[in-house]
Amino acid sequence: MHHKLTTPITDEAIRALHIGDTVSLNGIVITGRDAAHKFLVDRYVKADVIAAEDKDLYDELKKLLDGGIIYHCGPVVKKNEDGTYSFVAAGPTTSIREEPYQADVIRHFNVKGVIGKGGMAANTLAACAEQPAVYMHAIGGAATLIAQSVKEVVTVHKLEFGVPEAMWVIRVEDFPVVISMDSHNKSIHDIVQAESQVKYKELLGI
Repeated sequence: MHHKLTTPITDEAIRALHIGDTVSLNGIVITGRDAAHKFLVDRYVKADVIAAEDKDLYDELKKLLDGGIIYHCGPVVKKNEDGTYSFVAAGPTTSIREEPYQADVIRHFNVKGVIGKGGMAANTLAACAEQPAVYMHAIGGAATLIAQSVKEVVTVHKLEFGVPEAMWVIRVEDFPVVISMDSHNKSIHDIVQAESQVKYKELLGI
């Protein structure tokens, strides 16, 4: 089934999604990779007190991520003559690196979707069922094509992490993704792995 969703996304819309569904995603998305996830967990999720210098960003991220989307992406970005930015390439990066952080980030910020490639593991799947949230698989190798869905770079946070690791706030239109982990404890990645193990044993005659 195909869905068209716009951020912020409601719990009801997330519960209506199932593995294999396709989605055209619209609205605000925030990129975040290793440095961003570690920052979010260390400075916000697990902090007893949020430092004064981090408070404004925390308040902003709480608003953006409430019902929002995190995209595991290290974009190629061009700075325009007027000081604005444009995405040249925006392909997904491997998501499993964020597994130590993702469930905490989903729960703390009420994130409704994570975009990446390769899938994630049990902790993230459990958070998706609880929150609810979904994991959205983007097309690997289509970085330039995906960048065409990025209509505006709204702003950027933590640029000191470097361009690929910064948190870019972007507005997307009809960003194409497939639901590969849903809020009903189903994961295409787990299914493929289990079926592959069966086929592997058959081939070896085990």
